[in-house]
Amino acid sequence: MSQAKNLDPYTAKAENPNLTPQEKINGILHDKSSPGLNEIIHNVQTAMMTTRSKDGQLHSRAMNPASRPSDTGLAFVFLANNVSHKFEELDNDSHVNVSFLDPSTSAWVSVCGKARVSNDRNEIKKYWTSSTSAWFGDLKDGVHTGDENDPRISLIEVVPDEIRYWYVTKGKIGRAIEIGVGAATGKTAAPGELRTITKGEIQLVQGLHKN
Repeated sequence: MSQAKNLDPYTAKAENPNLTPQEKINGILHDKSSPGLNEIIHNVQTAMMTTRSKDGQLHSRAMNPASRPSDTGLAFVFLANNVSHKFEELDNDSHVNVSFLDPSTSAWVSVCGKARVSNDRNEIKKYWTSSTSAWFGDLKDGVHTGDENDPRISLIEVVPDEIRYWYVTKGKIGRAIEIGVGAATGKTAAPGELRTITKGEIQLVQGLHKN
């Protein structure tokens, strides 16, 4: 591990392992310049979900979460058309990645976990909004109506095994200066902070929520 850190000085410099799970999720309350996971993902409307096909190929598509994690839970919920290709891939392999990118700041979030598919109408109605119907349409056959009772609509819940995120700690000018100095001097630039919410920390937060 020490050799890896020596060969990857950027990660070693950017990582901050000295935070509690709640600080990683909510940010450092006394430091507004230190956002947490929640602030980053709430600034991004669209996520990319990546699944694996039977032949091992990875496919990603943009999806809008119906629910985002909070300090009381870390699961992501999506409503999707169960005849689409991604459900075949979820049947093959429930491991997924969900990622977010804020282009205005370059902050990003990467979530690896397992997906659970549900056709429970009560669960679906819990997350349903009127705008969701626009993604399904009414096929005028009396069954595929594009509302919360449409049999095409299933819920995908992604429970994370690990979450990593990165946010900038310097403005554009500061980042440019640090990168320029690094290129000129050989010093490693790290104009942001990298944080990891481990599987153990996720289980702890979820356990506190259940209790």
